[in-house]
Amino acid sequence: MSSAASDSEFLNNDEDQVARNLDQIIHSNTYKLAHQDLDLLNSASMRGVRMLLEISKPELQLEEAGIRSTIIVFGGARIQERAVAESSLEQSLMALSADPDSSQHQRRVHKARKLVELSAFYDAAREFAFLASRHGQPEEGTTPGCSSHVIVTGGGPGIMEAANRGAFDAGCRSIGLNIDLPHEQYPNPYITPDLCFKFNYFALRKFHFVMHSVGAVLFPGGFGTLDELFEVLTLRQVGAKRAMPIILFGTEYWSRVIDFDFMAESGLIDDEDRQLFQFADTPAEAWNLIREQAPSRP
Repeated sequence: MSSAASDSEFLNNDEDQVARNLDQIIHSNTYKLAHQDLDLLNSASMRGVRMLLEISKPELQLEEAGIRSTIIVFGGARIQERAVAESSLEQSLMALSADPDSSQHQRRVHKARKLVELSAFYDAAREFAFLASRHGQPEEGTTPGCSSHVIVTGGGPGIMEAANRGAFDAGCRSIGLNIDLPHEQYPNPYITPDLCFKFNYFALRKFHFVMHSVGAVLFPGGFGTLDELFEVLTLRQVGAKRAMPIILFGTEYWSRVIDFDFMAESGLIDDEDRQLFQFADTPAEAWNLIREQAPSRP
């Protein structure tokens, strides 16, 4: 092979290699703008950045939407409207009928009957949210309105759905703070679309629950509801959150689940701490307590 031919082949090979190398450079993660590098943003070292984004994104959107104050509604995700609860009970009864001696089916029927009874709280949460949304707005009748006393929930099913639905019935906006869980959880369909947020961190979701709140109404629920109840009670007890009404809806339920008097008698809370919350048993009663006691601003 002549020297000239050898040089030409070398140059062609070199040009191909350079072109491939340039293509790899352009498409490498390191060449991406930092905020466009999803692998970087999802890495463990960027957890602080992700947390800052979860603080900033909802707050900026709520500010843009003109949201000035909110009313928190917590409650069980398993509480369904009556028709759905009755359908679940019917299915449980059919399963028990096919296997009458099954203790598991007997237990499911018992729980299904209880959930039919608790379905009344779905209707109550819906009605409360309707009242608060329809009558809690200083700019009532304006568009878009609904910027004060805006209902905020966890965005999921059950009592959360009922509260968002009540605001929807009233033609008002409501907020959903959904959480990314190992099992699928979709937002309920009654949240205002541009006020529905998805969180990865429970702590930052809690932050946004209380940020603009001027009141909280807690319906019967499980661990999550109890967690949120003691969160807001603790913030009020230590003075980290200014005075606001905290309403426990369903006197019989809450009095059985938590013995606050026993806690006070044991010296674990002050007697005055029992004044941090009140009971209500009707949507109108809960709304009147909020209306009379809620501060104008959080």
